[in-house]
Amino acid sequence: MFSSGWWRVISVRRDKLLYWLKCTVAVAKKDMKIYYFKGPVMILGVLVPLFMLLAFYMGRSMPPHVVAISLMSVVVFFTATAVTPVIAPWETATKTLERLVASPAPLLSILLGDAVSSFIFALAASSVAAVACVLMGVVVNPVILALATVLAAFCFSILGVIIASPPSSMPQTVMMLSTLIKFPLLFVSGVFMPLEQMPWWARPIAMLSPLTYYADLVRYTTLGVSYNPPITNLAALAAFTVIFLFVAVKAHRRSLIKRLQ
Repeated sequence: MFSSGWWRVISVRRDKLLYWLKCTVAVAKKDMKIYYFKGPVMILGVLVPLFMLLAFYMGRSMPPHVVAISLMSVVVFFTATAVTPVIAPWETATKTLERLVASPAPLLSILLGDAVSSFIFALAASSVAAVACVLMGVVVNPVILALATVLAAFCFSILGVIIASPPSSMPQTVMMLSTLIKFPLLFVSGVFMPLEQMPWWARPIAMLSPLTYYADLVRYTTLGVSYNPPITNLAALAAFTVIFLFVAVKAHRRSLIKRLQ
């Protein structure tokens, strides 16, 4: 009787987990079909990082590994945070958010579905960037680069979910907030300047950005050296992911009440 009782508890929890996963996959599929080719996503996820890299490196003679670090960091960061900020305000404006919230899908599954769609978008873009780095002659550690990119893309996707939390029905308002958050994080993260070359007072600020740890990992995969040990960078990205997810759930629970009023 004791073992059968525990088995029933495990079965219930397994069924609940499978249901949550199905909800997450369903939301992610919906987002991928609807939002991948929206104007704000293409502009902030593709055109802005492309023009930024061209403006920074055009006419300059830089080693390929320096270009690779910036290319991977900018592509992953901008594409991972391009989809999620569009979803909530767009669905608020089109009155589809009410139906989604009224469904049996838990809020966590809805938010994770949004993050997964952005995560897949970032992985596709980062694969193209990684191939470009190899074609430039950059030798990378594929295992660490893949692990770092997967972890960073999911972390940045959750950050995008937080950016989408303000109760607004205007996507342009959230996109403006997204720009105000992402650009400062980009320029303090050691993407365009190694951490060793930063002033002493700027390095603690750089450590507050999750992008710092990913850029440092990309540097390690191309040069074999980094400012922080690779395990520290990976642990920091994992910690940021957990913190961002907690904040995202709390923020969206509060804003849903205002959105649906």
